[in-house]
Amino acid sequence: QPVASLKNLTVGVGGMRRVSPYPMLPVPEALAMVLSHAKECITTGRRVPLSEATGCVIEEDVIAKEPLPPFPASTMDGYAVCAEDFSKSGVELNVIGEVMAGRVADFKVVPGTCARITTGAPIPPGADAVIKVELTELLPEKNTAGQQVVRFLSTTEKGKCIRPVGSDIAEGQQVVNAGTMLGPTEIGLIATVGVCEVVVHNMPTIAVLSTGDELVELTEPISGGQIRDSNRPMLISAIQHYGKGKWKVVDLGIARDTEKEIDAKVCEAISKADVLLTSGGVSMGELDLIQPVLLRYGKIHFGRLLMKPGKPLTFATIETPAPEGSGAAPRKTLVFGLPGNPVSSLVTFQLVALPCLRQMAGWRNPHLRRIKAMLRDPVALDPERPEYHRCALTWSDENNIFIAHSTGAQGSSRLLSMRSADALLLLPQAEGTLDRNTIVDVVLMGPLDNTI
Repeated sequence: QPVASLKNLTVGVGGMRRVSPYPMLPVPEALAMVLSHAKECITTGRRVPLSEATGCVIEEDVIAKEPLPPFPASTMDGYAVCAEDFSKSGVELNVIGEVMAGRVADFKVVPGTCARITTGAPIPPGADAVIKVELTELLPEKNTAGQQVVRFLSTTEKGKCIRPVGSDIAEGQQVVNAGTMLGPTEIGLIATVGVCEVVVHNMPTIAVLSTGDELVELTEPISGGQIRDSNRPMLISAIQHYGKGKWKVVDLGIARDTEKEIDAKVCEAISKADVLLTSGGVSMGELDLIQPVLLRYGKIHFGRLLMKPGKPLTFATIETPAPEGSGAAPRKTLVFGLPGNPVSSLVTFQLVALPCLRQMAGWRNPHLRRIKAMLRDPVALDPERPEYHRCALTWSDENNIFIAHSTGAQGSSRLLSMRSADALLLLPQAEGTLDRNTIVDVVLMGPLDNTI
């Protein structure tokens, strides 16, 4: 259940909480809760030029207002002919003209004649077939009218090598569905039907904040007890990568471990962003202050997940009243308190925050893809929590399945375990070991670049 007040975050001896007020929620249940809130945050889209629409999700169907091709067109470089001339091969015809792509013939092909034609050119009046140039011979001498003569080495039939009107796209046909992510193919289709602007879903704005007295910026030297802040650059990069450069980022820097500083950063995020990602400050220490600050402004929906790594993941919502008299609904900011360990931070971002961002951006299916894979080596199980074990995948032609290779030591602070990882093994909460060659479920973290 959501924690209703600060007093429920009881502090034990020495300033540390001994018991968390949050039950460990299964990941599927937590994700369903997050997506239900994300759905409420989807806003009306905006119209953009087609040149700016790649990577966006379109809100409206795109309908062809005219057929493609709009005229019968040649599919070959060759000669436009009358099929009735070709009862046998070896026919010789007089060339009465030529038709190039982008031009319309000002003559008519009649039996006994033909016209030179290029791929994509309109079929001239009278012609009803095309024979490709490779199946012809140009005779050395012209006829008495000074026309070239062509010998045809094959027969043909009516309609051969001709694209009928509307054969690619019919008038009134739906070429792109609402809810489609626009990539090169979709952009090409939309351009083909003459649409130069489209309505796309708004993209989320995400604020990113690191917390901790131990953190320093990348450009600063480190001294005793300090480490460089890797989580913030990592999460910003993940947002840019998965958002295809379309999701906006607000870099809030580093907040020291004081309620005053964290409070100020949270307020800044509320004013600038749709989603806030924090890293660190969500565990059981006396300086883990994210949850108390979030409770001051909103509601925490869960504070722990039944997973390894990433148990302390916190999710909260903060509502900001609309301007008085506007009649608008309160504005909701979604907050993910990610764990401070870098692996835990990135894994929970991918499993929970990323589907949320995708849904806010209009994705019809925001979930990460799942496949089956075979274990190359035995893998130990955890009796306390399900584990999302980092792995690299390679394809096995022999077994007709992906082979999962563990990336080694799986400590939540060991970011090297993510470096070559394509996916996460979904290991059940259980005693014992999964044997080599066991088939397991795998969550893909992106394209399988390492399998090539």
